[in-house]
Amino acid sequence: MTLGEAAMVIRSKNAGPFIFTFDILFADNDAFERVKSAGKVDRASVAKAYGISPNEILSFDYYPFANAIKFSIKRGTASGAHGDSDVYGAQQHAPLLVMEAY
Repeated sequence: MTLGEAAMVIRSKNAGPFIFTFDILFADNDAFERVKSAGKVDRASVAKAYGISPNEILSFDYYPFANAIKFSIKRGTASGAHGDSDVYGAQQHAPLLVMEAY
């Protein structure tokens, strides 16, 4: 099952002009725990999906109280700068949709 199928919401957005933040939200605790315990969505797999080093992920956390996974990465180009193709950071979640969830 892909993460896009397992999660209720997967979104990305700006966390200031130099950082993208990502939210992966699950419908309930069972779905969240299934993905978390499978161990396929972690710092290393996210780094691989984005072609970056795991050290370039600024934060990566599981939030069981919210049935969510959240992480942040540096932007390659500042929001609104010349060459930026996603000013709001709202299209950066696409690689997560096809990641294996469990």
